[in-house]
Amino acid sequence: MSDKVLTLEQTRQMAVKALTNHRTSPENAVMVAEALVAAEAEGQKGHGLSRLPSYCAQAASGKVDGFAKPIVKPAALAALRVDAGNGFAYPAMALAVEKLAELAPGTGIAAAAVHHSHHCGMAGYHVEALARRGMVGMLFANTPQAIAPWGGNQGLFGTNPIAFCVPREGHAPMVIDLSLSKVARGKIMFAKQEGQAIPEGWALDSQGEPTTDPKAALGGTMLPMGDAKGAALVLMVEILAAALTGANFGFEASSFFEAGGEPPSVGQLLIALAPGPLSGDHFAKRLETLLEAILAQPGTRLPGDRRLGLREKARQQGIALSETQYEQLQRLCAA
Repeated sequence: MSDKVLTLEQTRQMAVKALTNHRTSPENAVMVAEALVAAEAEGQKGHGLSRLPSYCAQAASGKVDGFAKPIVKPAALAALRVDAGNGFAYPAMALAVEKLAELAPGTGIAAAAVHHSHHCGMAGYHVEALARRGMVGMLFANTPQAIAPWGGNQGLFGTNPIAFCVPREGHAPMVIDLSLSKVARGKIMFAKQEGQAIPEGWALDSQGEPTTDPKAALGGTMLPMGDAKGAALVLMVEILAAALTGANFGFEASSFFEAGGEPPSVGQLLIALAPGPLSGDHFAKRLETLLEAILAQPGTRLPGDRRLGLREKARQQGIALSETQYEQLQRLCAA
């Protein structure tokens, strides 16, 4: 089977069409499509177009309110609560970024608690938006149950991504973005859609046995990175993203993939720090001193460098979709 190559703009337009065909407002569809295409361009297929069928199904069923408009309310001097309205997370995250970038320069630090939310996609996408406004950004997000407590055998926590980004003078922001499972669950979903096996060591089936079957993995549990230490980090993020925002815990949230059920109503905590005031205006120089020391050693690279390369390649050459992906996208656009 040959790949179908689309430009970034063609891909965005098709994704917008698919979403608006499935009970989503044009404004929200544009924000969702931009995030999905950005993930696809950077090789993060688990957060890219592979999500579009489930997004469309959930908007069509009403599990996600495709017409929701996020509402922001002050919680304290430098803290906000953003109600995503059980819609897509992207409009709420964009609003949080906008408000934090206004607040943080005057307060040094500002935080937004996003609740009644949904899958926020590639976590680095949101903190990079803060960094492009001159802020150091951090994001903690929880997701539906996928990881068992260390020593347990039932999923309780989500894969709970974290992201961190810093602005750089004369360079693109440096982004660190990782799931606290050994791999993002979206990679397993992508493998299932493409009919591919997954490597052993990514997940366990419902009986707690290692599996290479993505369907069995999605019905079982993910393994945390770093074993017991990773499981402790998963717990930390669950508290920050759900308890601190007043959102559902992973074991209370419905699936991001299935059209039926109640909205997942998960949470995200987004933090912005103003590097100039906090560092006495030394941040930019001190950061570059550190990064130069890293790159002085042969064989090293900075986090996110590979994604930047893929992003530029996609800008120039477009996105290659498998025949399965392209046919699926066409069906969603025709619905």
